[in-house]
Amino acid sequence: MMKKYSKQLFKILGCGVVVIMAGCSSMKTPATADVAVSKAAVDNAAGAGGGEFAPVEMSAARKKLALANKAMAEKDYKQASDLAKQAEADAKLAQAKARSAKAKAAADALNADIRVLREELDRVNKQ
Repeated sequence: MMKKYSKQLFKILGCGVVVIMAGCSSMKTPATADVAVSKAAVDNAAGAGGGEFAPVEMSAARKKLALANKAMAEKDYKQASDLAKQAEADAKLAQAKARSAKAKAAADALNADIRVLREELDRVNKQ
């Protein structure tokens, strides 16, 4: 009876050790993915006009991405992951600000066109 429990306990402990070892060795993988995602976010924000419409946020995103890459090189995966997530957030904010500014410019142009059309209608109606 005791032998049966010893074998089960040994199996459980063995599985636990394997899980812990796998967890430690895979810490690099999430950080690598986070850095890749933040690089894509920075690239998307730059393509959306983030540098023009949200230069502060783009600068912060680029700096944090550079620091995340440096942390990866130094094998500080926790720091790399944290910085990558911050860079992604800054890049998404820059992209949103750029889209908002572009939408406002389009709305302003449309309103100007509407104003011109109204003036034309008023002019025609007065004749």
